[in-house]
Amino acid sequence: MVVAYVMVKANSGEADRIRSDIVALDGVVEASIVAGDVDFIAKLDVASPAEVKNVAASGIQDIDGVEDTQTYVAMD
Repeated sequence: MVVAYVMVKANSGEADRIRSDIVALDGVVEASIVAGDVDFIAKLDVASPAEVKNVAASGIQDIDGVEDTQTYVAMD
């Protein structure tokens, strides 16, 4: 299994809806609204690095209101 964290910036005031949309994606096990440079942190638990890319690029980035993402793969 591959664990990754996706930092998400949003340009919408619909935080609850965006969080719900993120959590609904296959491979996302948790998503939190946070304070700081990003608006959400999503934890992914998937089978391969290719699935990390799929969830981040084709899933999270396609959600209406998501402006930018940064993905970090856990090394342990």
